[in-house]
Amino acid sequence: MADSFSVMLLSGLSGAGKTSVINVLEDLNFFTIDGLPIDLTPHMLPLLTAEALAHYHGLAIGLDLRQKDLVRNYLMPVLNLRSDNHAIRMVFVEAELEVIMRRYATTRRPHPLEAENLGLEQAILVEKERFKPMRDSADTIIDTSGFTIHDLRRFIQKRCVDMFEKRRNFHVHLVSFGFKYGFPAEADLMFDLRFLPNPFFVEELRRLNGKDKAVADHVLAQGDSQLFLARLSAFLEYLLPLYENEGRYRVTIALGCTGGRHRSVAVTEAIADELKKYYYAVSTEHRHLELG
Repeated sequence: MADSFSVMLLSGLSGAGKTSVINVLEDLNFFTIDGLPIDLTPHMLPLLTAEALAHYHGLAIGLDLRQKDLVRNYLMPVLNLRSDNHAIRMVFVEAELEVIMRRYATTRRPHPLEAENLGLEQAILVEKERFKPMRDSADTIIDTSGFTIHDLRRFIQKRCVDMFEKRRNFHVHLVSFGFKYGFPAEADLMFDLRFLPNPFFVEELRRLNGKDKAVADHVLAQGDSQLFLARLSAFLEYLLPLYENEGRYRVTIALGCTGGRHRSVAVTEAIADELKKYYYAVSTEHRHLELG
């Protein structure tokens, strides 16, 4: 496995929310594996190349801790992986005793150690002591006691994903469209670009689209267009981190002109290039490009 691809190994107390953490990481575009026995991890990593996982922010593995000789099977493979120069981060998920007991009372599921003829409270305390070596070896400890799912998402964005230098987990989806065909209902923000110069009325540009340089130059090169782009870029530079700080991991921005072929396409491409400078994950969709 390539050294440049970072790996997050998650363990923790039963009922503390490890699966919820895995789900959040999956939403944040991690490749996730849950319930993997720790002794299989060193054999799994060489199969996952950086090329195969190029479209993911990282790899997150939720470890199955219901094994005998757990401490030996847990610590030795991790130490070996780190000695091989893999970018490994250990994360331990925990919660307060009362919180875990309340969660089990709500879900009515048995604690794994209750099979050893232990009561719920005793099972939690025994597991906590048994997992102490894993907790002590963790790089990050997540206490989910007071977290909502939105708090958890914000915590992971700020504390656990900083291993990915200059890569942001906030996804911006830009959609160009034509008002004559209807606007995207899923848009969080929408901008009307029908005030920009329209290439449709220029004979040699009419059959081209906003991806063509001649059309983009016609739309964007004029003074008002340049000022609009600068101010829109500055507005998004201010606004998007506010969405991100609230725990959002996706925003959809719609940019429309009359037919969705010239102006909206050119501006969408220009804004996408600008946002990529701030390391956002950006995707574009030209919904009505072929209808004009």
